[in-house]
Amino acid sequence: MPGVPPTRFAYLGPEGTFAEMALRTLPAAARATLLPQPSVSAAIDSVRDGEADAAVVPLENSVEGSVPSTVDELATGEPLLITREVLLPVSFALLVRPGTPGEAIATVATHPHAEAQCRKWLREHLPHAEIVLTNSTAQAAAGVARKEYDAAVAAPLAGERYRLAPLSTGIADVPDAVTRFVLLSRPGPPPEPTGRDKTSLVAFIAEDHTGALLEVLTEFAVRGISLTRIESRPTKDRMGQYSFTLDCEGHLLDARVGQALMALRRICADVRYLGSYPRADAVPAKPVSATTTDAAFRDAAAWLTRLHQGRL
Repeated sequence: MPGVPPTRFAYLGPEGTFAEMALRTLPAAARATLLPQPSVSAAIDSVRDGEADAAVVPLENSVEGSVPSTVDELATGEPLLITREVLLPVSFALLVRPGTPGEAIATVATHPHAEAQCRKWLREHLPHAEIVLTNSTAQAAAGVARKEYDAAVAAPLAGERYRLAPLSTGIADVPDAVTRFVLLSRPGPPPEPTGRDKTSLVAFIAEDHTGALLEVLTEFAVRGISLTRIESRPTKDRMGQYSFTLDCEGHLLDARVGQALMALRRICADVRYLGSYPRADAVPAKPVSATTTDAAFRDAAAWLTRLHQGRL
């Protein structure tokens, strides 16, 4: 977070969620107050309302894709900035109250993303169980502890927090899944570029016409900027109206990225900047061509200035 380090972190709770695990990878969390929230929206609103300095929420999963509630919250409402990302490997366990046999399981509670990642396993091993969807995997585990459900699909950490026993572990249909979490804070100056950065934004198409998306993508392509993620979401205004959430390589302070954002501002109905921040993976930035370096942009700007002054 730019400026003063955050001391109050909100996250998708209750205790024992993957969001808490992601939050605890941040060094500042060890000295901060952690504030579990009942939903992604509540975690984000706590930052907007000033009850928390920052929030950690899930943005996308390597198996199930984006988390719609997070994407939609970032595209609307009071602007917030992504200041960091965390890539967390996720592993699921079937948690029960100690002594519960598998044949006694009639209800299994979990988060929709977790259910989707364990659907085949659940269908094979618990074909007659009712699946109950909850706001988080830890909420499901807490419900098992309160005897509201027979079992929960959750992180092993949730089993420790709620004194549940793992009836089975590693139950995901696709092993080695990873969830991307983002740290959100109120707007402030961007951090200095690291040379291995990512920039996120939302582009709202001005009008529905042939080639509208191509116009947006061209502004990145002509400047040698690689997109690492693009997703369309309905604006909820009317059928057929969409916004595009984009992640690209580079930093707001890189000339090529700044120029691209200015171009989008001209051709789009609106552009919401979501932040520039260091990449969490070890993938090095792609080499920048000689025509899209900051030096090349400075040279072009200086040349234009000389023309304005009548100097050839």
